[in-house]
Amino acid sequence: MDPEIFDMPDADVAWCPGCGDFLILKSLKQALADLEINPLELVLVSGIGQAGKLPHYLKSNFYNGLHGRSLSPATAIKASNPQLVVIDVSGDGCMYGEGGNHFLHNIRRNPDITNLVHNNMVYGLTKGQASPTSQKDFKTPFQVEGVFEEPFNPLSVAIALGATFVARTFAGNTSQTTEIIKKAIKHRGYALVDIFQPCVTFNKFNTFQWFKDNTYQLDDSHDPTQIKLAFEKSLEGGDGKGKFPLGIFYIEQGKRTFEDNLPVYQEDKTPLFQRKVDKNKLKAFIESKRGM
Repeated sequence: MDPEIFDMPDADVAWCPGCGDFLILKSLKQALADLEINPLELVLVSGIGQAGKLPHYLKSNFYNGLHGRSLSPATAIKASNPQLVVIDVSGDGCMYGEGGNHFLHNIRRNPDITNLVHNNMVYGLTKGQASPTSQKDFKTPFQVEGVFEEPFNPLSVAIALGATFVARTFAGNTSQTTEIIKKAIKHRGYALVDIFQPCVTFNKFNTFQWFKDNTYQLDDSHDPTQIKLAFEKSLEGGDGKGKFPLGIFYIEQGKRTFEDNLPVYQEDKTPLFQRKVDKNKLKAFIESKRGM
């Protein structure tokens, strides 16, 4: 399938020239094309932020949620029609900051969705304040003395909570990003892909070259089925000494998804929207609740 099938040629792209988001969009389109996913069977869900604009530039169904709240509608959409491919697109501020609580409990539920997080270590939409993943001593117009909090580690948190697919990639490596996105989409269960993405306007420290110099690829000796090893690898980098690993950290196959556990799908796998409403049962239910 040609990735151009997902193009929106008349879209007014609001990203800054040189933004890493362009490369993520390119990688996602290629992944969707390689998997031959029909745009009509694809739903992108996003929150607020520069990352949240990505669905505006890709032909598919789209739901724009509130800031940090995109995982809830993504889970509901997948539960309503498990036949859809549902991809949540967010940024480090939206997902790990405002949406931190939703992030935690979404992992516990294990819905069969893919979560792509653009991690540029800064708030790009709101003009450059530190984000949850900003490195210590990073100076901004708002943190003029530098960030003093420890950066949030989404991979360690996800692995510790039992996320069934955890990966990290770098937007500048489009081929690896495409391949990991493909594996995340094909995975049955919640799949987190944290994507290092330079913000060329508001983060002059974590540049394309910085990410190249401060990352390395997990090799074939890494076994992604070993949770302890995955957790140890997730702790690397961010301390000013080591480099951040890139690749698939952890995979758990066979864990029941959120949809699997819903009573409505125990005997009948038909998506809810395809089922006929029994008006007599509905009327009886309403009548039984009168006066309560």
